[in-house]
Amino acid sequence: DVQLQASGGGLVQPGGSLRLSCAASGFTFSSYAMSWARQAPGKELEWVSAVDSGGGSTIYADSVKGRFTISRDNAKNTVYLQLNSLNPEDTAVYYCGRYRDVMSYLYPSELNGMDYWGKGTQVTVSS
Repeated sequence: DVQLQASGGGLVQPGGSLRLSCAASGFTFSSYAMSWARQAPGKELEWVSAVDSGGGSTIYADSVKGRFTISRDNAKNTVYLQLNSLNPEDTAVYYCGRYRDVMSYLYPSELNGMDYWGKGTQVTVSS
């Protein structure tokens, strides 16, 4: 079974940093592009970032560009999201997702391009 498990969330002050991890299992991780999305209270799921299967191509939503960094370690079957310069608007549950296929990665912000989502990890930015 495909499993994606996000971790690393927590409570952080504005301006702080966190590193999220998503451990994958049940499929050939190195063959799939991966993504992060988030859902703030009372809002819809928002795509945040994506990385291709090899880790050489990354894409970001305008709202996080320059502050967040996505990366992956195919030897560890893990994708990461480094969150810097956090502000209260970044408060959300963060989810990792797997792109269904190579074509889906051509439209990276389309959430229906993901076929699996993991359980999320809560990030709360507050003083």
